Amino acid sequence: MPFVKLVSMSLLSISTLGMFNFAQAENSIFSKVNADQKQWVGKPAPSFKLQDQNAKWHELSQYKGKWVVLYFYPKDNSPGCTQEANQFKTLYPQFIKNNAVVLGVSLDDVESHQKFSEKLGLNFPILADNNHKLAEQFGIVRNLGITKIAKRETFLIDPQGIVTYHYNSVNTQTHAGQVLADIQKFSKK
Repeated sequence: MPFVKLVSMSLLSISTLGMFNFAQAENSIFSKVNADQKQWVGKPAPSFKLQDQNAKWHELSQYKGKWVVLYFYPKDNSPGCTQEANQFKTLYPQFIKNNAVVLGVSLDDVESHQKFSEKLGLNFPILADNNHKLAEQFGIVRNLGITKIAKRETFLIDPQGIVTYHYNSVNTQTHAGQVLADIQKFSKK
């Protein structure tokens, strides 16, 4: 009987220790997410000058006085990127009503963006950061072997050009609605 009790106590100790380590790991993951979030929040967004799918130039300064949703996505025509773009397309009239502009950004070139935009009938600009400059300024370039892509992250920039929120975890099905709700919430403050 003492042996069974000893084994039970040992298993309980191991189980408790495992939960403690899991909790520590979970806390460190959340700490990293919070640190990434805080890195940009409250700071001026980097200025940029990039072309959209129609070869029209866009600069952050031209949107002063408006909310800017700067959403980075990995690749034109991939399933997740298509889904995310369609969500923003559907809600774009609501963004406009809330004094906001949506700017998609990937490392693809203007020609690729033009095809992607025409295929989906996009009603907002998608910017070609094919020299990776803007994505590198935000620290979201990811190397996939010889190819580079932007991580799927979004920066919400307030009408004064300050990053209000950094979404470093994005659900392509619900993200556009979440950003719109946040703009509405932040506008009331």
